[in-house]
Amino acid sequence: MRIYELGDGTPEVAVVGGIHGDEPCGPLAIERLLAEEPAVERPVKFIIANEAALEAGERYLDADLNRVFPGDADAEAHERRLAHDIAREIQGCTTLALHSTQSTPKPMGVIRSVDEVARAIYPRLPVDVLIETDSHTDGRLVEYPHTIEVECGLQGTEAAAENGYELVRAFLAATGALPAPDATSRLDTPDPEAVDVFRLQEPIPKPTGESYDVFVDNFELVTEGTAFAAVDGDPLHADADFYPVLLSAEGYENIFGYVSEPVGHVA
Repeated sequence: MRIYELGDGTPEVAVVGGIHGDEPCGPLAIERLLAEEPAVERPVKFIIANEAALEAGERYLDADLNRVFPGDADAEAHERRLAHDIAREIQGCTTLALHSTQSTPKPMGVIRSVDEVARAIYPRLPVDVLIETDSHTDGRLVEYPHTIEVECGLQGTEAAAENGYELVRAFLAATGALPAPDATSRLDTPDPEAVDVFRLQEPIPKPTGESYDVFVDNFELVTEGTAFAAVDGDPLHADADFYPVLLSAEGYENIFGYVSEPVGHVA
């Protein structure tokens, strides 16, 4: 774990990247910002989390870091010890965690439940959709108070790293650590109704097979009877109307993604 601080005093704002070693967008965004040596208006802490997994190019070494918080300082598993250290470092901070996905190229937010922090920050970020995970957050960093998460885009792409950089700058402006951009933007006139919220429900099982395909778009209504995916060329049809979230052919081992319901806007 690498930690950098900008500004004088104890940081109350933090940015975390590299929780998963196959998601380099967060570390690239942080390193790009740090190279600019910005003059911050309040102290900020930057954390590049799972260096060993990043070097190996693997999601994790011993355990999925984003499933084992709060961690254990005495655990044998590398990621469980690391989770304990990260949780200690972000204590008392409003925190942004950067991730990437295989489901959509557009940035999106992830939060356990919409709260005051979500309502204050997400309308100022370049995201149009927020996923409310509710009970699907066991062991994830986003369970911590004042912590929000963003998926920067498609895993391993330059676009995700670029999006990550823009998201970090917007987050720091939204939390008062950087001045807002001069150009008119959502930072100047945030619109809570511009961010749609979808609440996760049950997972969509992925039958055992050799090849997988997905035929529908995330956050778009799939009507009953529609072929939404295929396993080894055999189509799977929707039993009822649903909105897919985090749906992808290869993103998860045992599920395609999740059924969700639209619940309005972040306001």
